[in-house]
Amino acid sequence: MMTREFADLHPELRSVARNLLTAGQPDWTLITQAGWPGLEIAESLGGAEVSFAETAVVTEELGRAAARSSHLGVSLGIGALLALSPDTARDDALSATAEGTELPVAVLSTADRPSVGFTLAAGGLSGSADFVPDAGEATRLLIPAQDAEGTPVLVDVDPSATGLLVAAQPTVDETRRLATVTADGVQPAHVWPFSATQHLLERGTVGIAADSLGLAEAMLAATVDYVGIRHQFGRPIGSFQAVKHACADMLVQIRVTRGLVEAAVDAVAAGSGAGTAVSMAKAHASDTAVAVAGKAMQLHGGIGYTWESGVHVYLKRATLNRSLFGSPTAHRRALAARYR
Repeated sequence: MMTREFADLHPELRSVARNLLTAGQPDWTLITQAGWPGLEIAESLGGAEVSFAETAVVTEELGRAAARSSHLGVSLGIGALLALSPDTARDDALSATAEGTELPVAVLSTADRPSVGFTLAAGGLSGSADFVPDAGEATRLLIPAQDAEGTPVLVDVDPSATGLLVAAQPTVDETRRLATVTADGVQPAHVWPFSATQHLLERGTVGIAADSLGLAEAMLAATVDYVGIRHQFGRPIGSFQAVKHACADMLVQIRVTRGLVEAAVDAVAAGSGAGTAVSMAKAHASDTAVAVAGKAMQLHGGIGYTWESGVHVYLKRATLNRSLFGSPTAHRRALAARYR
């Protein structure tokens, strides 16, 4: 599928998402009614059958609104199911996800150097992963693992299964819900051959980059609005050269980030050779989001440091985004290694 086949739909999709998120924090029923979980699922299974590029548009808008939802974890779960060969269990799971009755979450470590931390043996599934997005809200956990022969598999586990522990992990960002997932002899519901763990990691990494882009654009827009109405010495502070330069620098950083994120989205949607584009997007988007949110707080003056301004919500989300699925340093190290 061409990754930009549905690009003409993006403005409308973006507008609908922005209007929905502006109205308040959406619950999963509303998100399902908007059709976001089913974007990439086949029409025959109740979805829209578009591409990851359209999912990325929604992800960006979630970042722009600093919305609290299970979209990240479920998007990874959908990606895992879509990477499988069609069968009854897989198709039923996708159909239920499109309907909103299932929330499948892929269990992936979001560390700088993620690895498959689970093994499947005769005694069941064992292992652990830290800082797993939305694991506590899942109705089924999809866990990449290795079987006794070292073959990669995807294990479908009921969150209430004996031997499975999902423990919430508090973070600086209260808009995200992360958890530690620990398995000790858990019996799986289904096991599939699976070779798409790297693709899932790239998908999650680009999702965070798109989220960071959205929140950076929101912070720039809020800052430009504020400096246009805040007066000092008889005129708007936005008329001062130093403030103009600061806003211009923020815009340049965001424009570069958008180009890198769009290239990475296309690479992931194409399904192969995405590593370089993903690392470039994540490294730049993460740094940009933190820098722009920090500058926004500064340009808002004293009110920017208050709880009521809301700037702190974006700065905390940007800070957590910077560490999820690899820090900028880790991704730049990976990029540098390609030239050694």
